[in-house]
Amino acid sequence: MEEVIEELRERNEPVPVALELPDEETLVEIQEQILIHLPYALREFLLTVSDVVYGHLEPVTASDPNSHTFLPDVAARAWDIGLPRYLVPLCCDEPLYYAVDEEGEVYAWDADAQELLEETWESVWHWARDVWLES
Repeated sequence: MEEVIEELRERNEPVPVALELPDEETLVEIQEQILIHLPYALREFLLTVSDVVYGHLEPVTASDPNSHTFLPDVAARAWDIGLPRYLVPLCCDEPLYYAVDEEGEVYAWDADAQELLEETWESVWHWARDVWLES
């Protein structure tokens, strides 16, 4: 995990308006909005690297409700088009959604086919290393 965080920090791209990291209170509010518990690794991810901008993938964020990556909005859209409700979206790369189950495993869901794909990642950090950093 620490190596992935360090690599993301090194690759963070400068942007005109930088994102902010959320605090624990903000994550509690988000859980209340989406009516589902955030898996531990997703919470860690949001608290430590959700301000990183890198490559073409844009993982969910938790600090700016006006952002197109704001977790409650991404979740509402994903669940509305069929993402299983027990999964919390991590990243949208249409038509793919990467989403996390309560145990922290990451799944790829194809919105067009309305199905989970076979490939999974053990955790958000494995996904960040294998998918986000490789994008």
